[in-house]
Amino acid sequence: MLMTPPPLARAQLAGLIDHTLLRPEATAAQIEALCAEALEYRFASVCVNPAYVRLAARRLRRSGVAVGTVAGFPLGAALPEVKAFEAQRAIAQGATEIDMVLNIGALKSGDLALATRDIRAVVKVAHAAGARVKVIIEACLLTDDEKRAACQAALKARADFVKTSTGFSTGGATVADVALMRAVVGPKMGVKAAGGIRSLADAQALIAAGATRLGTSAGVALMRDAAVAEGTY
Repeated sequence: MLMTPPPLARAQLAGLIDHTLLRPEATAAQIEALCAEALEYRFASVCVNPAYVRLAARRLRRSGVAVGTVAGFPLGAALPEVKAFEAQRAIAQGATEIDMVLNIGALKSGDLALATRDIRAVVKVAHAAGARVKVIIEACLLTDDEKRAACQAALKARADFVKTSTGFSTGGATVADVALMRAVVGPKMGVKAAGGIRSLADAQALIAAGATRLGTSAGVALMRDAAVAEGTY
């Protein structure tokens, strides 16, 4: 019988969270607050839109909290060269993690060569600069076979993570999708769950299924819930 692992300690949980603010109406003051929270709780990273990368990088300089951003977001329909340029410019401004959206239409059309080339274009510029790439497959729009194909494309292109969702489509992270993705990519590649993670129970279930990062705007609430569970709040 498979045993459910015990809940992570609060500090361990914090180290898996990408503290995220990607709303189009986000203000500079809100990004400053996001970074302050990431510093307070020692989250793995912040994830912000490209226009705010420089601000976040300045605020988090030498802190150990990574700066992440997005490319081809949220549709994934930009040309590979455009996504690569987005990544290159973001890295120049201080990003060290790029969450790129897969060319979903290419995948669903059966054009795995284009889907893979799309990822590889971003991976090439990111890895040359020492940055990591997370491939958003937008699982809510895919069949299980298409999810597997997307993960295989990310593996072939040597991305660092596969990621469930943008949070801007019809659904977010599910335990079933995380488990499927982990089964495809194996133990060495990262799996990021994102979209709709609002409770400590959600986070723990996704981690148990194989997630090694959690993208959420509710990181502070999760940490407070974890403190309550530990009896330290």
